Amino acid sequence: QVQLVESGGGLVQAGGSLRLSCAASGLSFNIYNMGWFRQAPAKEREFVAAISWSGASTYYADSVKGRFTISRDNAKNTVYLQMNSLKPEDTAVYYCAANRERWLLRTDTRFFGSWGQGTQVTVAS
Repeated sequence: QVQLVESGGGLVQAGGSLRLSCAASGLSFNIYNMGWFRQAPAKEREFVAAISWSGASTYYADSVKGRFTISRDNAKNTVYLQMNSLKPEDTAVYYCAANRERWLLRTDTRFFGSWGQGTQVTVAS
């Protein structure tokens, strides 16, 4: 079965950096678009970033544009989220997700059929 496992979360001071990883198995990783989402306490899960199956296209939420970078290594079946200049409002559980629609980058959770268990990111002020 499809398994997505996030890692790399933790506690960081405001202005710091973290790199999240998501290792995929049980799917043909190189034909899936991938996304990162986050969910803060008492809030809806929200889109953060997406990357196409080839890595050629990326898309970001306005709140993270210029600070976060999504990338992937298809040889390692892994997608990454480099997070720089972190702010307290970035505190959330971060999830990676897979979308089979190769030709359109999605931002809506409903289009992602497989999800990881999440990794906690806490940014202290």
